[in-house]
Formats: sequence, structure tokens, C-alpha cells
Amino acid sequence: MHLETMTSENSMSASSQLQLLIVEDDPVMRLGLEQFFADYPQLIIVGQATDGYSGIEAARRLNPDLVVMDIGLPQLDGIEATRQIKAVFPEMRVLMLTSHNTETEMIAALSSGADAYCIKGTSLTRLLSAIAAIQDGAVYLDPQIARTVVAHLHPPAHVGPTAQLSPRELEILKLIIEGQMNPEIAQTLYLSLSTIKSHIRSIMNKLAVDDRVQAAVVALRSVLV
Repeated sequence: MHLETMTSENSMSASSQLQLLIVEDDPVMRLGLEQFFADYPQLIIVGQATDGYSGIEAARRLNPDLVVMDIGLPQLDGIEATRQIKAVFPEMRVLMLTSHNTETEMIAALSSGADAYCIKGTSLTRLLSAIAAIQDGAVYLDPQIARTVVAHLHPPAHVGPTAQLSPRELEILKLIIEGQMNPEIAQTLYLSLSTIKSHIRSIMNKLAVDDRVQAAVVALRSVLV
């Protein structure tokens, strides 16, 4: 499903409904998400859980399209819960919505299979953009984190996974990490869409990964860990 934020912040078009599971232990945050998603009939909350274990159980029982997951959960944290959910449902999207904002936690979340990483308090427009991006197969990082991460993504002096990328490929990889889709990357770099697709195929081949999310994780880990 593709979601588009329209000119009005309260209108959204979609081809079908998206079923959501919220895994969050803060009742105020859960209420806020309920009220927010209520404004978008295409986004349907089918269940809620308050800890990692019940989140895994709810994901298996309800099979939602998207899990909105906190990291700091009781009993089992959101990173391990995501890892276990993705092991069973690799196509299920997971959006981390958390107050944790370090690169280490973000890398751990992406490595566990999370498709997006958003900081609590982010604008509603950005949250919608994150949902749209991951439904289209992109990885999404909150700009508060992405700016710091991208600043580190320069060609490393040592030999590592990203060292074999050309300057243009590294430039495209940075834009992927920022959540840009292929048409946006083409527009940003003034290149054709087919050229961008060719570069992305080359990036994935060189990094030995199957998709854009894995490429972003490899890049982040090779530079920051």
C-alpha cells in the first residue's frame, strides 16, 4: 500500500487499508497514537501490546501489516521483539518509535530487522512519511538521527564493505539512508531513474545484500561500529 500525505495534513489517499499493531508500554503514548491514527481511516489499529513478549504473540495472532514498536519495553525490549517477529514474518514492517536516539541503538534496531527508526515527538507528517517509505520498501531514519549518521558516511580510510563503492554509489547510499525513494534520488542527483536503479543494483551486489534496508545496515555498521 502506498500512502501519500496530501496538501492538508489531515488527508491521506491509499489504495487499501493498513493494519497496525502498537507495542508500547506508555498509556499516554498509546492514547496519542490511537487519536492520531483515528484521523486516517486507511490506518487501522488491530491490536495493542504493552511488553515485548505480548507484542510477539500479538504479531503472530493478528498478522498486521505494520508494527509500531517501542524499544524500552518491559520483560523483553523492542529490539529483541523485532528480531523474533522478523524471524517468523520477514515481510511484516516494523517502525521503531522510541525516545532512544543513539547510533548504537539505531544500528541494533536496523540489524534486528526494523524498517524505520523514528524519535518520539517527531512531527505527524514525518511519521506518515516513514510509514509510506517503508511500505514502498525503503528504510527510513528520523532526520534527527540521519543527519548524524550521514555525516559519518565518507569513504573510509580502512578497507571495509563500503570501501569498494564508487563516490556516486556512496552518494546514492547516503540518500537511501535518508529515506529517499528512487525517483527522489534521481531528481536530487539530476540522473535518470534507470541510472539510479543500475547504481542501486551495483551497490547491493558489492555489499552482498538483497535489499535497500540491508544495504543501509551494512553501511552503518561498517562505519560506526
